[in-house]
Amino acid sequence: MNNALVNPAVLRAEIRLFGREPGSVFWILLFPTLLLVILGSVPSFRQPDDSFGGLRPIDAYVPVSVLLGLLMGGLQGMPQTLTGYRERGILRRMSTTPVRPAALLSAQMVLYGGASLASALLALAVGRLAFDVALPRQPLGYVLALLPAVLAALALGAAISALSRTTKIAGAIGSAALFPMMFCAGVWLPVQAMPDMLARIVGCTPFGAAAQALNQAAAGHWPGWSHLGVTAAWTVLLTAAAARWFRWE
Repeated sequence: MNNALVNPAVLRAEIRLFGREPGSVFWILLFPTLLLVILGSVPSFRQPDDSFGGLRPIDAYVPVSVLLGLLMGGLQGMPQTLTGYRERGILRRMSTTPVRPAALLSAQMVLYGGASLASALLALAVGRLAFDVALPRQPLGYVLALLPAVLAALALGAAISALSRTTKIAGAIGSAALFPMMFCAGVWLPVQAMPDMLARIVGCTPFGAAAQALNQAAAGHWPGWSHLGVTAAWTVLLTAAAARWFRWE
C-alpha cells in the first residue's frame, strides 16, 4: 500500500488537516461561488449584453468562477502547504519512514484537485439554481476542457513550491502569479468581452485558453483543440520545471 500512487492513510490525514483550515475552505470552495452570487445580485448582470455576444454577464461569469476555484487551490493552497512541510522538516523526516514524501505530494494534488472540482460543481449548481444559467450544452467537452485546467493549476502550484524556500516566498510568488492568471481567466473582464487582439494574447496562457475552451463547451460546441493544446503544453512545461527544481528539504 505504501508504494501506491496515492496512499489512502496520507490522503485521509491531509483531508482532515484541510478541513481544519477555514481559510482554505473559504477561498477555494466558497469564495468563487460567493463572487458569482454578488455579481448576480447586480440587476444589469442579469440582462443580455451585446458586448458579451448576447449573453448575460452572469452567464459569462460562471466559467470564470469555475477557473477561479482552480487558481485559488493551485496557487494559494498547495504551494504554501508543501513549502510549510519542507520548511518544518516534515518531508525530510518522512523520507526515513516507509511512507515516502512522494505519497504526500500525490495526496496534496488529489486533495486540491478534488477541492477545485468541488468548487466548480458548486459554481455551476448555484449559477443554475439561483440565476437560471444554462448548464454546459456540451458536458463531455466541458469536462475535457476542465480537467487540463485542473492539471495546469496543480502544475503551476508545484512549480511555485519548487521555487520557494519558505512559506512567505511561496505566498509572495503565488500572489504575484495569481492576479495575472485571474485576469487571463476573465475575472475582471470575461474573454467574450475582450478586444480580439487581447483575447488572442490571453488565449496563449493556460487559463485564458481554458476559459475559451469552457466557453465553447458551455455554448454547445466542442472545445477547440488549439485551446486544449495550449493548456496541455503549459501543464507539461510547468510539471517539468517543478520536477527539475523541487527539493524535499
